[in-house]
Amino acid sequence: MFFTGLNKKLLLMPALLALLVLTACGAKTGGSIVEGKVNVVTTFYPIYEFTSEIGGDDINAINLLPVGVEPHDWTPRSQDIINTSKSQLFLYNGAGLEGWVPNFLKSLDKGSEVKAVAVSEGVDYIMTDEDDGHNHGGEAHAEDEHAEESHAEDAHEHEHTEDEHAEEAHAEEEHADNHAEEAAGDSLHTDPHTWVSPKSALIMAENIKNSLIAADPEHEAGYEERYNKLAERLQALDSKFETELAKLPNKEIVVSHQAFAYLARDYGLSQHAIMGLSPDAEPRGQDLVNLANLVKDEGIKYIFFEELVSDKLAKTLAAEVGVETMVLNPVEGLTEAQEKNGDNYFTLMEKNLQNLILALQ
Repeated sequence: MFFTGLNKKLLLMPALLALLVLTACGAKTGGSIVEGKVNVVTTFYPIYEFTSEIGGDDINAINLLPVGVEPHDWTPRSQDIINTSKSQLFLYNGAGLEGWVPNFLKSLDKGSEVKAVAVSEGVDYIMTDEDDGHNHGGEAHAEDEHAEESHAEDAHEHEHTEDEHAEEAHAEEEHADNHAEEAAGDSLHTDPHTWVSPKSALIMAENIKNSLIAADPEHEAGYEERYNKLAERLQALDSKFETELAKLPNKEIVVSHQAFAYLARDYGLSQHAIMGLSPDAEPRGQDLVNLANLVKDEGIKYIFFEELVSDKLAKTLAAEVGVETMVLNPVEGLTEAQEKNGDNYFTLMEKNLQNLILALQ
């Protein structure tokens, strides 16, 4: 019987979970400080792309997350602290995605004037009781001895003095990452995957534009012009998602990790995830049985996986229920092949839309 076979497969899940490793961990981060430019450090790909498009030649954008690396468990290194200390802007998603940010900000050089901005501020956050697995700032994350030795004294001084920059950056991070959870209670977590919906991406792009203008008012006209062009593209993408997905008879999607809640909410879909908010959150056996039931009952034809984490669980579940697998990309970063191919947020989201149309017909 089907469930006998599935239960046997569930016994193998711990071994499969051990294979959920991130790819390309040795990839290079991009960029270094350029004197005479407005230097902007971003934490991961979507923010970097929007910042680069809005900033144009008026800024030097540095992305911390290497190509091919999934952002949930990545942590910065000593050179990232050095570059950020010398920059004018530090743009991060917030909403709990980058749990290392509070201690990272405390580790910046004492004289740094960098402005830290959570660019998801203003998005209508989705709260969930799923464990996010993002380690909300619980540990220091300079990952080598040089970082610890070079910055321990500065971090200590920042923590115990009234330095204006440290207070401002820490207050902003606390407000951006914790206000929603405080309002909802300790049992809830903020879903950080805001950028996966073009509607939320529009809010993020405007926050980036406003941050650039505040840091560099001399080039306000250029920032406004380039932002308007980006906003037009995001609005067109939003309209296309609304129009195309509204036509489809089916609305249930099964995904490898819970990264598509904003997309589902904004375009009338229902997301069912194998894993939680973090792609290495372990599913329970009963959850997998329930998902298998759902796939059979709803006539779901595809189980979605993503390229920066292992597809083992998605393929195992798909094989058990006799359906296919297909990519649904949370656009958390580019693979090396995608970078070489010239892919970006828009090309990946267009592919997502086409795959959703195929799966939900």
